[in-house]
Amino acid sequence: MWTVRNCPDNSAVPRRRTVLALAAVLAAGAVVSVAALLGGVGGRPVVHGAWAEPGGSGAAPGTVDGSASPSASAAAKSSPSTPPPASGTPPGWRLMWSPQAGRDGLAAFEGVEDDRAGTDPGVKHIYVQGDNYRVDMPMNERDSAPDRQRNEVKGMHADGKDLSLGLGETWRLDWSFYIPDSLQGTNRFTHIMQLKMPGNGSAPILTMDLSRQGSVQKIQVKIFDGGTVVGSTDLAPLQNTWLSTSLTFTIGDAPQGAVSWMLSAGGRTVVNATKTGVDTWLQDRVRPKWGIYRSVEDTSGSLHPCYLLLTKLRAYQKM
Repeated sequence: MWTVRNCPDNSAVPRRRTVLALAAVLAAGAVVSVAALLGGVGGRPVVHGAWAEPGGSGAAPGTVDGSASPSASAAAKSSPSTPPPASGTPPGWRLMWSPQAGRDGLAAFEGVEDDRAGTDPGVKHIYVQGDNYRVDMPMNERDSAPDRQRNEVKGMHADGKDLSLGLGETWRLDWSFYIPDSLQGTNRFTHIMQLKMPGNGSAPILTMDLSRQGSVQKIQVKIFDGGTVVGSTDLAPLQNTWLSTSLTFTIGDAPQGAVSWMLSAGGRTVVNATKTGVDTWLQDRVRPKWGIYRSVEDTSGSLHPCYLLLTKLRAYQKM
């Protein structure tokens, strides 16, 4: 039987609730009692019976520190605040894929790579939580290569078929995602999105990375061939909040390839960058992947049990 494991998100220990009683004496001696008002110290909201950090995730029922037991169901875990709404179809583009997690489940993807080496048996690490896709990563899991971990979804399935992204085409991928502070940049590799050619052993074409330069964490998009960084910004201010991103790319051998990346938080654009003349093609076709794929050889102490949330995924093809 599959169980679902909730990875800790390092949320703060809930503070005690306070009860305020207010009484007022009205005319003619009438006394009106106002029911006790429940509120969090410092104004923290209540989420499913637990204190939650503003914009963060609260403790699920039956937990002490915000971590459910390994046998807890996905429904028993609270999600962070609501992600921003998906935007409409931009002019000049055709909407090709727009899954809803609660409706389509994991059938929205071409495939799921959940603990494919079977090192954490009996646990489901990729699943639907509300209308989000959740990817968990425990510390003990290993991929088929024992120096790394991988839980990813791959490809896009729509109208009964897998979408194929081909040479000379221009595509735009939009999605919202939530990175808790337990998912950190490392001094090896940590990818949360990739563009790849299908097939085992092929190098990525492009990656979205969580990296570390000394004590400074970065989120960046990088062309794998030549290590060209499309854009980069500090990660720490963007953790524990919903982010929206748009990745636009023309598929081609250099110099025909091009990539644009936009990243926003709270309606504020933090990255808007473009690189042209780059290589975005290997052979066969291009396929996106989302999830957590990271080396366990980090030496900065940045590896923790963690998770990633994904929602509002959209794919558009240039008309």
